[in-house]
Amino acid sequence: MIASLQGFVGENISLLAPVGDAWQPTDCLPDLTGEDWAEQLARFRESALHVSDDLLVVLVGNMVTEEALPNYSISLEHIVKDPTGITDTPWAHWLRGWTAEENRHGDLLNAYLRLTGRVDMRAVERTVHHLIRNGFTPGNEGNDYAGLIYTAFQERATRISHGNVARLAGRQGDDNLARICRKIAADETRHETFYTRVIGEVMERDPEGGVLAYRAVLKGLIAMPGRRMTDGRDPDLFDHFAAVTQRIGAYTAQDYGAIVAHLNEAWNVAGHSLSGKAAKAQDYICRQPERYVFLAEKIAERAAEQPPTPFSWLHDRRI
Repeated sequence: MIASLQGFVGENISLLAPVGDAWQPTDCLPDLTGEDWAEQLARFRESALHVSDDLLVVLVGNMVTEEALPNYSISLEHIVKDPTGITDTPWAHWLRGWTAEENRHGDLLNAYLRLTGRVDMRAVERTVHHLIRNGFTPGNEGNDYAGLIYTAFQERATRISHGNVARLAGRQGDDNLARICRKIAADETRHETFYTRVIGEVMERDPEGGVLAYRAVLKGLIAMPGRRMTDGRDPDLFDHFAAVTQRIGAYTAQDYGAIVAHLNEAWNVAGHSLSGKAAKAQDYICRQPERYVFLAEKIAERAAEQPPTPFSWLHDRRI
């Protein structure tokens, strides 16, 4: 089925931006080759002073997740296949183009954090090193549909998270960070559109297989890509990061439920006539958004009650 989608992928390859038209990280940063580079950098750093510590924690966690791109690219390679590394098929062109666009996200956030002087970059770099070394699994290995469903979900989740960080940064007075996160969120929107369309096509061609795969993904919960992050000291670093993310509203349990509701509608899950296991899976999927509305308040309460935690990223300040 995945191979049979080559033509469909080709019809949607335009969701990648031409390299000549794409933004690059230097577009959003001080020009260090300019004669007034020191003044540009000083203004940039002064603006970054407005960013709160808790928002910095979320930004670092998002950056670390983006920097682990090699793991995600490898995972998708198992599904869409680019055996030669330069294979001339729509799927291979998409994967390489997607990887190239995503690569800019970690580069830009890394440069922003480094130039601000607000974080311990060695601790951050150590966390990136650990995350790539620890590997990545979305779960449901060997189920290609599930791998693409997971990616569609994550592209929307990262779009929401970066968009919310942009909103919070703007409120706090750092327009540079707001602009940076809006650019990244815009990329994620295009990528989300691609993967959502691909699974939509799968649901039309093989609704039973698609719905069963979707249920398998939701049944195990959709673990975030940075789930295995550690700084070498805090074994629960991801959980502590996620609690801060929930607490400040950058990405919440409500967002999780809203994504499921959006994908259910986009893929017309309720509209397919199914029987047996697939019908039971269909019913389970359709009940999930309501379940997360019910759980959201309890999850928010738990995050609010978590005691302040020292983050090595911020020189062990307690957040």
